[in-house]
Amino acid sequence: MRVIKLLVPEDQLDTVFDILDGENIDFVVTKDATERRDRSLVEFPLPTQAVEFVLRKLREAGIDDHEYTIIASAETAKTEHYHELEDRFVAGVEEDDSVAPEEIRAKALDMYRNALTYYSLTAFSAIVAAAGLLLDSPAVVVGAMVIAPQVGSALISSVGMVLDDRRMMLMGIRTQVVGFTIAIVGAIAFGWLLKVGGFIPNALDVTTVGQIAKRISPGLLSVSVAFCAGAAGAFGLATALPVSLVGVMIAAALVPAAAAVGIGIAWGLPAVALGAFLLLVVNAVAVNLSGFLVLWYLGYRPESWERAEVGAVRRYAPTAGALFVLVGILLLVGGVVGGSVALENDVNGVVTDAVQSDEYQQLTLVSVSTEVNTIQLFDETPTVSVVVGRPSGEQYPDLADDLAARIEETTGERVVVDVQYNDHSRSEPESSEALGGAFSGRSALV
Repeated sequence: MRVIKLLVPEDQLDTVFDILDGENIDFVVTKDATERRDRSLVEFPLPTQAVEFVLRKLREAGIDDHEYTIIASAETAKTEHYHELEDRFVAGVEEDDSVAPEEIRAKALDMYRNALTYYSLTAFSAIVAAAGLLLDSPAVVVGAMVIAPQVGSALISSVGMVLDDRRMMLMGIRTQVVGFTIAIVGAIAFGWLLKVGGFIPNALDVTTVGQIAKRISPGLLSVSVAFCAGAAGAFGLATALPVSLVGVMIAAALVPAAAAVGIGIAWGLPAVALGAFLLLVVNAVAVNLSGFLVLWYLGYRPESWERAEVGAVRRYAPTAGALFVLVGILLLVGGVVGGSVALENDVNGVVTDAVQSDEYQQLTLVSVSTEVNTIQLFDETPTVSVVVGRPSGEQYPDLADDLAARIEETTGERVVVDVQYNDHSRSEPESSEALGGAFSGRSALV
């Protein structure tokens, strides 16, 4: 629940009283609350879900809430009609989890940390994430997400865009850009120290490490995680739900990608570094854009949105420009990701059809994965990794070349096919005649 404290001019008190009485809201009035004798402080409790409804009615009646308005949290309220408000706004026909725009602005800013704390935690989380990637340990990578502070900066920028608060928007974007830079630099330094100290062989092909291989290019699944993370954070911010757990999800879409960029640079692999950087940019865009879209869908708008003013176009130009850039990046990378997904689907179909053919009827398809380099600056051939099961002793020396030829014929794309075999053997059941003879022999002995 919330307690509203509103400073009202004496000539508007009757208007405020009429609105509050009409909604069965209990209130108290403090006369001469300031040095100016023509102001009174009106205080009343409300369910969280009713704050925006009541404040909007007061604004529509001409009450200016910019001079002095406090929205404070409270544990409980015992007034004559408060339970009626709960029945209306918490469990009744006017049930709504959304909170007032002033509150989401305050909640987003409350998640902002001072520069030392924010950037230190970002560097620590990037180093832990880099260690988890190199160890191929999902548990360590998840641990890095717990200390990552990215949720605050992402939601601040989303709130700034939807409320046209230029200060918040610039604060969130600046904090994210500087934070990602520090994360990448921290991962580079950590990886370089590991190589110089001999803790990890210089000849290690980091692209073969599972946790790193998953983060060297954007894909539909990774972008979906980022988009849902930003949307969930916006819902939590706007509906009085806890945002802390969502913060881990947002960090999971961002920090490992930044750590992978640093690892790629430390190992001198530009394709890995640029691929992971593209993933980082796309995920950051998805988080910010989805947060904006959810808040807009929930009805949050700039305060002067309903007033058609000539200067409004110029006023909203920075927000519109930021949205244009975000959508442009997402569409551009979406085309690249769409091409990769289409190739992967075609490869899966070709490999499945080949293994099910009569020529390879003894094989069992276990898995297929396609690694496509989305950075066109590096003309690298896509790699298709195929795992099949085969009876022990059976040899298929031409399988890799055959699959590569079939894939090129179907897709027009030259690929490198890597086939891994899982040998297996199976016992044959005894015939019914042998079982019958054995049973007769045992009977005779009895």
